[in-house]
Amino acid sequence: MKCPICYYLDTKVVDSRVAQDGLSIRRRRECLKCGFRFSTYEEIELLDLTIVKRDGRREAYNREKMTNGLKKSCEKRPITDDRFKRLVHSIERDLQRLKKTEITSKQIGQTVMKNLKKVDSIAYIRYASVYESFKDAHEFRKELNKLIKDKK
Repeated sequence: MKCPICYYLDTKVVDSRVAQDGLSIRRRRECLKCGFRFSTYEEIELLDLTIVKRDGRREAYNREKMTNGLKKSCEKRPITDDRFKRLVHSIERDLQRLKKTEITSKQIGQTVMKNLKKVDSIAYIRYASVYESFKDAHEFRKELNKLIKDKK
């Protein structure tokens, strides 16, 4: 790990512990040249996952792309950073459970919606409206009615 101050390539880990979110490891590091201390976080990463897009193109899984879509759906909703991280972790865990190296973008969308529905119904309907490409208000209403029926 490169020091953020002097860019020296060698640091040592002074302390390691589970981060507050419970999903990552916080490591306290010290630069072996200048002595500067800083923290890094280590998370699980999905590896070797290829996404098959609707048009047949293939691309590597990109966590940032998924989280950006989720952030738009969750904008101005009462979802804490910790809850958001757990949501992303749940989605990725569900994708890992598929035990495939190639999955469709549709499978990702369905997995996101399943998990988002449990967290916040407004964020869910926002995501669904974009993901399902509602063509008119009737399609939107149908999805809302399903959501209301599930809540009863």
